[in-house]
Amino acid sequence: MTVETFRSLHHDRVPGDPLVLPGPWDAASARAFADAGFPALASPSAGVAAALGYEDGQTPADEMFAAVARIARAVSVPVSADVEGGYGLPPKELVARILDTGAVGCNLEDSDSTTKALKDPRQHADWLAEVRAEAGDRLFVNARVDSFLRGVKDPGEAIARARLYVAAGADCVYPFAVPPEQLPLLREEIEGPINVAPLPGSPPVAELGRLGATRITFGPGLHQKAMAAVRKIAEELRG
Repeated sequence: MTVETFRSLHHDRVPGDPLVLPGPWDAASARAFADAGFPALASPSAGVAAALGYEDGQTPADEMFAAVARIARAVSVPVSADVEGGYGLPPKELVARILDTGAVGCNLEDSDSTTKALKDPRQHADWLAEVRAEAGDRLFVNARVDSFLRGVKDPGEAIARARLYVAAGADCVYPFAVPPEQLPLLREEIEGPINVAPLPGSPPVAELGRLGATRITFGPGLHQKAMAAVRKIAEELRG
């Protein structure tokens, strides 16, 4: 499936009907979600890391790209890949490696996965602009905004970062860990699609859509639920 198909899924969404993108962590889970009728998928770095035996943020780039390629090959729907902060790769190489997996989109975050520090937003925007220049229209770029995640409660910081990233060419912004009550403000102040991941206690998906979410992804949440089911099976077998 093409990036044009994936991009079109984000536009003209009506309030209360966000695009829901389950997060597969391997080929089998990708097939399960695709067979259920979801029009596209978005792999989570943390879920893939766990499936490969790594802590989040510690997956070697080669293994992450290989895992994404297996996911993309397993399904006929568009796949977006969470490639964290880009693994220190130059934009040209990063774009080439993402496209080589068969993915049509990517998440790129604005905090360091090792130090957890927020990146300088203008420098990050400049880097995103280079990624966009290399990718052209071949890649849907979802720019993650980590200010809420890193403890900055002021929504103005998230809005300022998001605006810079949109101006740099991001197709969508992803204010990770945004409090649901602040979504209407972000929707009013940010141009273009907004990605939201439900938090524990978050409103239902449709309500998040009414509050301003264009699309819903789940981070590692679905993998964690699956592993909870596996642990239950293991306990039953052990018993």
